[in-house]
Amino acid sequence: MPTSRGEVPPLFYPADVAKVLGMSEWWVKEQARRGRIPFTRPGRAYRFTAEQVAEIVSMYEARPTIVGAPQARAVAAAAPKKPTQDSQPSRSAVRLRARMPRRAALHQQDAA
Repeated sequence: MPTSRGEVPPLFYPADVAKVLGMSEWWVKEQARRGRIPFTRPGRAYRFTAEQVAEIVSMYEARPTIVGAPQARAVAAAAPKKPTQDSQPSRSAVRLRARMPRRAALHQQDAA
């Protein structure tokens, strides 16, 4: 979209947008590929205008769930509660064991 002087606005690379968002470049490209964030595609490359970057930032903006409450209370209310000693767990914990690697198993068979 040309500006009033006929200039073309600067386009930002996915790496620039990733740095602003604190995400990886791969994440930015994947979100654009899936159509989850706005982008410009001159040729086969993903590029972003300043307005699109601002829109992406606002899309991922989080607001407190309780209006007027301190931030810590809103986070504490949203956190899952730990079960008390009185509550019975639905299942007992099952301890998983790793399988022996094939190479190790083959060497044991050869040694025996």
